[in-house]
Amino acid sequence: MTAESPTQTVQRLFPLLAEGKSAEAAALFADSVSFSIPHPPGIPWVPEVDSADGMRTFFELLQTHVRAKEFDLRHVIAEGEDVVLIGRMVSEVKQTGRDIDTPFALHSTVRDGRITRYHLYEDTYAVARAYFGD
Repeated sequence: MTAESPTQTVQRLFPLLAEGKSAEAAALFADSVSFSIPHPPGIPWVPEVDSADGMRTFFELLQTHVRAKEFDLRHVIAEGEDVVLIGRMVSEVKQTGRDIDTPFALHSTVRDGRITRYHLYEDTYAVARAYFGD
């Protein structure tokens, strides 16, 4: 059996999340994870994360507070262990009914078949407006 490429490992994540399978998605992560999502203070779905367990908590919080509407993956850039995904996503904040419509870049690193880095960059102003209002 051939081992998965880092790109294949990272791309397995999104169908699992779309199906609400937080535990299975978290199982793709290593015991130690570098996690970063710059966000406005007070956003309830971005906890402190440093492990696969923390990723599961993050995915569960995300599903509690946000409903995914669109996910448009436009580019995948891979070099060695690093994979960068670039695209656009639209999500509804359940509490407010407002959409977060944002371009994104996700920088992931895969070592020994497990994701060790999850750094997501998105429009934090769009996140703040959808959650807090104007």
